Amino acid sequence: NNETTFISFCSPPRIKDEPDDDGFYASPKEDSKPLKRPREDDDTFSWEKRKEWNVVACSNSFLLILQDSKAKKAKSKDKKVPEADKRKKPKKEEEQKWKWWEEERYPEGIKWKFLEHKGPVFAPPYEPLPENVKFYYDGKVMKLSTKAEEVATFFAKMLDHEYTTKEIFRKNFFKDWRKEMTSEEKSTITNLSKCDFTHMSQYFKAQSEARKQMSKEEKQKIKEENERLLKEYGYCVMDNHKERIANFKIEPPGLFRGRGNHPKMGMLKRRIMPEDIIINCSKDSKIPPPPPGHKWKEVRHDNKVTWLVSWTENIQGSIKYIMLNPSSRIKGEKDWQKYETARRLKKCVDKIRNQYREDWKSKEMKVRQRAVALYFIDKLALRAGNEKEEGETADTVGCCSLRVEHIKLHPELDGQEYVVEFDFLGKDSIRYYNKVPVEKRVFKNLQLFMENKQPEDDLFDRLNTSILNKHLQDLMEGLTAKVFRTYNASITLQQQLKELTNPDDNIPAKILSYNRANRAVAILCNHQRAPPKTFEKSMMNLQSKIDAKKEQLADARRELKSAKADAKVRRDEKSKKTVESKKKAVQRIEEQLMKLEVQATDREENKQIALGTSKLNYLDPRISVAWCKKWGIPIEKIYNKTQREKFAWAIDMAEEDYEF
Repeated sequence: NNETTFISFCSPPRIKDEPDDDGFYASPKEDSKPLKRPREDDDTFSWEKRKEWNVVACSNSFLLILQDSKAKKAKSKDKKVPEADKRKKPKKEEEQKWKWWEEERYPEGIKWKFLEHKGPVFAPPYEPLPENVKFYYDGKVMKLSTKAEEVATFFAKMLDHEYTTKEIFRKNFFKDWRKEMTSEEKSTITNLSKCDFTHMSQYFKAQSEARKQMSKEEKQKIKEENERLLKEYGYCVMDNHKERIANFKIEPPGLFRGRGNHPKMGMLKRRIMPEDIIINCSKDSKIPPPPPGHKWKEVRHDNKVTWLVSWTENIQGSIKYIMLNPSSRIKGEKDWQKYETARRLKKCVDKIRNQYREDWKSKEMKVRQRAVALYFIDKLALRAGNEKEEGETADTVGCCSLRVEHIKLHPELDGQEYVVEFDFLGKDSIRYYNKVPVEKRVFKNLQLFMENKQPEDDLFDRLNTSILNKHLQDLMEGLTAKVFRTYNASITLQQQLKELTNPDDNIPAKILSYNRANRAVAILCNHQRAPPKTFEKSMMNLQSKIDAKKEQLADARRELKSAKADAKVRRDEKSKKTVESKKKAVQRIEEQLMKLEVQATDREENKQIALGTSKLNYLDPRISVAWCKKWGIPIEKIYNKTQREKFAWAIDMAEEDYEF
């Protein structure tokens, strides 16, 4: 039904179950060459049995921690079997999934042979505000035209946000808003400060509150509509398999926010229409029809690309795509290839390091600059940085685009020699600040590069990312500056896990060690975040639980002491049993307290570090899977359901002895 394409824009629901099998799943070809590492023929000890044993053992240890009384203990004993069964069920589901990693790969460049989908879901058309919601200009009510009113609502919805107080945001918004006004509105509305959006803002807050107060039936209706949309538009057929689409809904119009102090913040993101859309599918597939009265910009049949739909957004002129879900074959193969390239770098990284050290002494300035930049990319996991048009985007830089003003040289600082102080805005306007002691020859070269230059001049004026990556390709096929970041992140995780994991620790303590290893990588990659708004409150709640548990432990110890004294006097079997029971209660509460304290330490240490970015994009998942298998940690403690789907290939492929 064509009319269903323009539908209400709401977030896709979390899908808890596997999609229904509509005949798109096919078992792997029996004669295909398995790409995963072959297992030892004489491996008589079955990992599957060991894994099942670990899952049950781990769930049992957690049950012990959570039990507070004999009655609860008895109940949980009854539940042990279903709990183990519960954990086994997903395993059966996974076995039915398409194990694409066991099939032959397509020739280089070919991404698919057949692709069919339903196209995108567009944002709903604008609904004018009710008559009783007023806009005021200079204290007087003013009725806005539909186009002007729609853009005004974008500002009204953000009225309480700090963005609307920023000068750049307000200036850009007002400029773009005026373009949507009628000539009469333009002549009247000349000053944003005289505009009063309060009434509009209150209306949207009330709408938001009403959504929160919806009845179960109303919420269920919305859920069902979302599920219907997902079923119709959220899947495609690729090479006889049903694959999930990541973002099948096109973003609605609104105001551009950007990161940091982006020069274009506040500009109007225009509504995307079917006429802006390029559809990509097979020639022999059913081409998705555009909404009634509209037509697509273009229909392509390009099997050398992975996107299904594309369009160009108006703010920065960048191309946006509708792609497949991270758990799809195409995304999984790309990830696998990325980590395999990083593993190949491991074999020749020493040779490359010796080469760039030699190049520090080169007679050519170009070669010296390239060698010093590569040293920073390798040692500090800096991004290469891309050239951009001035003033077009936020002033963010990478290694190759560093300017003289971004570094300071200290022959001696804090008891260390040859220190370089970095201070610049990296990707997403996140500040990179670091003081790094470097080798003497690097320091001398940097002094040379900075001679007779102004602060705004390029530090590496004879280098750009294209020159650097061309040189890297000559050193190793497929090598780019980005591969160093993946390599250094993954190798750091593996080394840190070896150093930090204590075999005698229980599961919560081992997970703390894992998060500490992950944190070392996040710091290396400069993955920062602002502490969550609810951080202080959640820490206070956790501390209250810790204090209550300490009191409970003190009471339990007193009871144990009293029971021991009683047993000395009575010397009968009953009093001995009481002592044993009180001992176990103390041990149980001690374990519970330790678990809470570990949780508090973990939260505190990671409040300003984003662990997720490196875990999903820079760390070979096989390292984490192997660590879980080696130490009997349930994989769901490290990866959630979505992440387990994304890394299904690694979970199936990696054994406990995997080395990056």
